[in-house]
Amino acid sequence: MSEPILKVEGLQAKYGDFLAVESATLDVPAGKIVSVIGANGARKSTLMETIAGIHKPSAGKVTFKGEDITGMPAEKLVLRGLSLVPQGSRCFVRMSVEDNLIMGSYPKHARARVKESLDFVYQLFPVLKEKRHQPTSSLSGGQRQMVAIGRALMAWPDLILFDEISLGLAPAIIKDIYARIREINAGGTTVVLVEQDTNRAIRTAEYTHVMLKGRVVLSGRSKELGEEEIKKAYFGL
Repeated sequence: MSEPILKVEGLQAKYGDFLAVESATLDVPAGKIVSVIGANGARKSTLMETIAGIHKPSAGKVTFKGEDITGMPAEKLVLRGLSLVPQGSRCFVRMSVEDNLIMGSYPKHARARVKESLDFVYQLFPVLKEKRHQPTSSLSGGQRQMVAIGRALMAWPDLILFDEISLGLAPAIIKDIYARIREINAGGTTVVLVEQDTNRAIRTAEYTHVMLKGRVVLSGRSKELGEEEIKKAYFGL
């Protein structure tokens, strides 16, 4: 395994007195695609939001590119090269496609490369160039997901966390988005995929982590994890 760009050690996150993420530990090797899978309610999204600085941890440690970023807010993590594409195709619906994308150029180094960034996003998702002046409220769910991905790319991240990006989308759209994710990774960006679609995630990722009730219960190279082993971890059998 190459040197991890992200290390999560004993991470805990609470909602009030409820312990949502319990002692989660995982590594994400630099330059790889890593999947985090688990059934609905495994608290994968809470783990991603805690890593990304949206939810404050109650214990544990997160290290990104060798720096302790535990509890650091999201806006500072974006400046350091960590972006999250949240589930739900979240966009500023009254703004145009292009204005949504430009909002992603928050870091100073990204503001100097807006045109280059837009060209890259439009190359990945040509339909967004066609609709760049339209409000995102007029787009399909798949197209809004493309906008959310493109907005994250505008910050030139070293690591992107994709949270349930295929949720509610048609199979053809999912296939296209996954192809673009592979292109993003081939360009050097490390990718974490959070998915309920176990088969797709394992086929796409080199490493897989399985979550159950807020814990990471199984980790390893995707091709070395047995189907029965994954099933037991996934369902807690």
